[in-house]
Amino acid sequence: MSGGQPRYGTIVDTRLSGGGPSGVLSSYIIRDDEDERYYSFDYRHIVTEGFRTIRAGEHVRFHISAESPDRAEFVIRLGQPDPAEYYR
Repeated sequence: MSGGQPRYGTIVDTRLSGGGPSGVLSSYIIRDDEDERYYSFDYRHIVTEGFRTIRAGEHVRFHISAESPDRAEFVIRLGQPDPAEYYR
């Protein structure tokens, strides 16, 4: 279960963790826009259709995990480009 209201932040870092089936699973770091705290998450917490990826600099909405207060969950990319424009 998610903890509290949605938060907004910016992806500031991507770190290879060496996990996953291909050995290149990444974890990501969000800096909260309001209190400037940092939260980590992995691709399983990205809410999207299709391939779950995210880049540094992207703005997101997220929840703080009720079970682990230094982790983000339910991460949604904001301001995504139109796919037709993005994949030209």
